[in-house]
Amino acid sequence: MIAMTLGEVASALRSSLVCGDPQAVIDAVVVDSRQASAGCLFLAVVGETHDGHDYVEQALAAGAAAALVSRAVAGPHILVDDTVVAAGALARHLIDGHQQLQVVALTGSSGKTSTKDMLRVMLAAFAPTVAPQGSFNNELGLPRTVFEVTEQTRYLVAEMGARGAGHIAYLCGIAPPDVSLFLNVGHAHLSEFGTQEGIASAKGEILSALGPAGVAVLNADDSRVMGQAARAPGRIVTFGQAAGADVRITDLSLEAGKPVVTLRHGEDVAVVRLGVHGEHQALNLAAAVATAVALDLDFRAATQALDGVRLDSRWRMEVDMTADGVTVINDAYNANPESTAAGLRALAEMGRGATTWAVLGEMRELGDAALTEHDAIGRLCVRLNISRLIAVGDGARPIHMGAAHEGSWGRESVFVPDVAAAIALLQAEVAPGDFVLVKASRAVGLELVAQALLGETS
Repeated sequence: MIAMTLGEVASALRSSLVCGDPQAVIDAVVVDSRQASAGCLFLAVVGETHDGHDYVEQALAAGAAAALVSRAVAGPHILVDDTVVAAGALARHLIDGHQQLQVVALTGSSGKTSTKDMLRVMLAAFAPTVAPQGSFNNELGLPRTVFEVTEQTRYLVAEMGARGAGHIAYLCGIAPPDVSLFLNVGHAHLSEFGTQEGIASAKGEILSALGPAGVAVLNADDSRVMGQAARAPGRIVTFGQAAGADVRITDLSLEAGKPVVTLRHGEDVAVVRLGVHGEHQALNLAAAVATAVALDLDFRAATQALDGVRLDSRWRMEVDMTADGVTVINDAYNANPESTAAGLRALAEMGRGATTWAVLGEMRELGDAALTEHDAIGRLCVRLNISRLIAVGDGARPIHMGAAHEGSWGRESVFVPDVAAAIALLQAEVAPGDFVLVKASRAVGLELVAQALLGETS
């Protein structure tokens, strides 16, 4: 974090410091009192199950210089109306004071975290870069990422999620983008937005937030993304397989499930071999390289930085092998129709000639499209010749029914009521050499299946 005095923090938030030393310097902001240490500011967040104000005393005892609170507490504190809003305001203050910092904001229905990880690796090859841990992409996660910025940081990657209109505009108010990357429009959160057009409009706020000198990076293969292009006030860089894309995928093949991608930008051509699985990662690669182009960075250096790249974030196409030779693909962090279909295609390719298992749970927040989309995933399993399908939980039952209607027979597709039943079935029937994909929305908890197969504890 860029160091500030408590007096400067209070001034930035138009508030007052109570009982503290205004000259005390803070160099970190924490939301977990167990992470508090000397020189930090403790952010007391009121959540659904915990109230950070209950832990202020613990944080101060651990050395925190003060607490940022929304009600008076004992000890040094800065009192504000809403601590999460105040965190955003403080983050904006830090960005405004860092003249050399460039903000790369990205959004999309799927692929945000994978692309964020690629951007982290690529941009770090050029200059010090900060990117979110995990999926810090909301009104609290974004400020926490900004607080990692130092005076040496030149690039900030800001992942932005949305569950309604105005959400991304709010996040852009915290971290105004110099480059806005719009990946795609899918079915994720359809229950909140109602239509894909509504999703496109809400995510398009990331383009409206650009200044005249800002650059929009858009998926040329997605008509709904391109339909938002007029909201960008300045330069546009496109990526994809479309003939007119500025960064174009001209060839794509798979080696052991990992993409080998040929990219062209003008007269420059580069072949990149990714260290991650699934052909869908090729588009994420193109998006990252197009962002480099938007930042006027060297195309060749950008592609070289991504050659062999692996992803940092857990449970996203994370491939491991058990002691007896079962390949486990843990993609259980989250799921929507697009990412689940991509995972199934990767499974089919990786497990070519072997027995393949798809362990699938509910894809949530699909609204009225839930039945149709789950049914389609079950049918896709059959069309891809996935050997065995296990649909886990009532929400995933339409996946099993879709497979049955498409032509699965016997035990090719089964329904089980919960995670424990899925684990029991797999442990009884999976054999050495098999490939197992685990995929569901985060709340389903299917990562426990992968952990059980691998002998891990949560």
